[in-house]
Amino acid sequence: MSQTLGHVTFMVRNYDEAVAFFTNALGFQLIEDTPQDEGKRWVLVAPAGSHGSSLLLAQASTPEQVARIGNQTGGRVTLFLHTDDFARDYREMKARGVKFLETPREESYGTVAVFEDLYGNKWDLLGPPHAS
Repeated sequence: MSQTLGHVTFMVRNYDEAVAFFTNALGFQLIEDTPQDEGKRWVLVAPAGSHGSSLLLAQASTPEQVARIGNQTGGRVTLFLHTDDFARDYREMKARGVKFLETPREESYGTVAVFEDLYGNKWDLLGPPHAS
């Protein structure tokens, strides 16, 4: 049996502001933006060059959904953005205004720094471990 994780729903306040953040600040690609009924859109973004999962940006439409914006995982790191060049991406993201909550640190699993998206969700920027 072969399975893959296709998309992860990511709650947003507004489609356009979210697309702008992901494409401009994080350098993601807009994979698809298709209008649907009732003003909804099927909006997929993914890291440039990625062949893995993508984010399905879902504009909140109920009070319960609005309450989840910026706190999708109860204050824990929401997603892990892997990179093959931590220094390059850290530098570029900072230059584009991404807010990092800490300086980079070395862990057994790689170089990591926590940053926030436009709504306050926490992410890890994660690079490969240094060779020992």
